[in-house]
Amino acid sequence: MSRIPFAQLPAVVRRAVADKTGAVRQAATSPGGMNSGVASVLDTDGGPVFVKGIPTAHPQVGAQRREAAVAPHLPSSCPRLYWHLEVGGWSLLGYEVVNGRHADYTPGSPDLPLVEAALADLQGISAPADVEIKRAVDRWAEYAPPGTLHHFDGDTLLHTDFAPDNVLIADGRARLIDWAWPTRGAAWIDPGALALRLMEARHTVEAAVAFAYRFPSWRDATPAALAAFGAATASLWREIAEQDGAEWKSAMADHAATLARGLDAYP
Repeated sequence: MSRIPFAQLPAVVRRAVADKTGAVRQAATSPGGMNSGVASVLDTDGGPVFVKGIPTAHPQVGAQRREAAVAPHLPSSCPRLYWHLEVGGWSLLGYEVVNGRHADYTPGSPDLPLVEAALADLQGISAPADVEIKRAVDRWAEYAPPGTLHHFDGDTLLHTDFAPDNVLIADGRARLIDWAWPTRGAAWIDPGALALRLMEARHTVEAAVAFAYRFPSWRDATPAALAAFGAATASLWREIAEQDGAEWKSAMADHAATLARGLDAYP
């Protein structure tokens, strides 16, 4: 999605934001990310605010609305959502500004205990009953081996995408961001998703799985459930790589296949 500066938003939209924040003195467009038509840090009379948004006619606007709906239910490690506006053809979210950097997942990184703590915090959160969230059994329905889909069912609020870009390190803790695709499912799914990203960061499959074992939900999962997750993840990433031959996607497909073999070997 192409991104525009905050100043190019329609005047009615900028006025609505100023009604929430006070006068906007300066706006700096944020780099990175692909899913926002506007993403800017605003210097306002009410303090700094991170604003991101997309046109209300965009097909992904539903994901943005889900992100707003789930925000009040997130743990304190996640940036606070101040407001959600839909005006002048735009859907905008106003967030707490987190001055941090993306997490470093490489072996031995001091960020790893912080990421572990943030995920442990999330593991105790139930998916809100009053927010329409996709179920894990639906997300993995096309990829899980026959007869294994029931393992993915549960009521935990899941993030599922632990790419380093979605984890900020700030003020001595990890902050989970980008909640456009919250999922309701078995708690062990998130440690498994993190394990795959650790492999991307050059952890061995044994080390990545050992990290997942730090979480009670993963330790309590049956070997059949973990093997099903490995197989489903490998199938998903194989499809992604076949549809788009980007080098990093092919590498992720290879990591997922290795993870699947590792989990299938567990007793």
